[in-house]
Amino acid sequence: MGAKRTVAESDRGPDRPKTPRTVTGKKVDPALTATREHQALKGVQERMTTGHEAAGRAASGAPLVTSRKSKPVNARHIDEDIRNLHEVNVTDDEKLLQGPFHTDDFTRSDPWRVMRIMGEFIEGFDKLANVGRAVTVFGSARTSPDDPQYIAAQEFGDLIARRGFTVITGAGPGIMEAANKGAKLAGGRSVGCNIELPFEQGANPYVDTLVNFRYFFVRKTMFIKYSSAFVIFPGGFGTLDELFEAITLIQTGKISQFPVVLFGRAYWAGLLRWLQSRVEGEKKISAGDLDLLTLTDDPDEAVEAVCAAYDAQVRADQNLEGKPGNAEKV
Repeated sequence: MGAKRTVAESDRGPDRPKTPRTVTGKKVDPALTATREHQALKGVQERMTTGHEAAGRAASGAPLVTSRKSKPVNARHIDEDIRNLHEVNVTDDEKLLQGPFHTDDFTRSDPWRVMRIMGEFIEGFDKLANVGRAVTVFGSARTSPDDPQYIAAQEFGDLIARRGFTVITGAGPGIMEAANKGAKLAGGRSVGCNIELPFEQGANPYVDTLVNFRYFFVRKTMFIKYSSAFVIFPGGFGTLDELFEAITLIQTGKISQFPVVLFGRAYWAGLLRWLQSRVEGEKKISAGDLDLLTLTDDPDEAVEAVCAAYDAQVRADQNLEGKPGNAEKV
């Protein structure tokens, strides 16, 4: 018998390229992947730190200049009690998503992990059940308070709170902080849904109700379930993730009358051109799918898009329940 071949060797046909490369042209290999994964995580931490420091706080959420008695604001600590002491900075999400290389202890871990997941859903439902009408705002954590996008996000938070909406964010600095700040200073309700990461991070100080999550998919469910709209400011992969998940749920009929507002025409222009010319051009999406997105540079326009859709949601619910359409418009 010959030597055992790897999956890559056995699957490679005679005409397949022998040197796969990354988007930037580098040869793909496990060492490069591991390096880039580590760098990506460090980048997330650096962006969180940059956002907090730009607002005059340490990454934990505490002011940079503090007295000995001062404590971090809404600090999110890594839960050491749920970890294996031999695992360094491993989150519950990572443990859950470990693949077939860790099947030997499946019966001792994954079935029991379902109980923790269920408990996290219950906690989220319990804490957010009374938020009322709400909108979730996404965007970069590193946006500084003097950035025009930060100022616009704060203005949007102010305006939408005055229309009776709760503002929900990921609880971080940058755009998230700006939207929470606008809502809180306007006297509205400000909610933060924080996620456990492999490093300590703090929520911004403008969050009134803080809900901590270990699992991304649980937090994603809360964003969708308790929001009437997503307003999406310039951001990175996490922002894009929320954008495309919302559009997919609309496209597949899971949610309706749910505005997805892209704020910042210049920032989103390249992506939208590609979606139109390539994705729609090759009929990977329908011709009208891009009309599911609203594009604006104006906080007032974003507010009107959210309120109009909310009124439509209310009318649709009343029609289903056979009630008269006398609900107060927002």
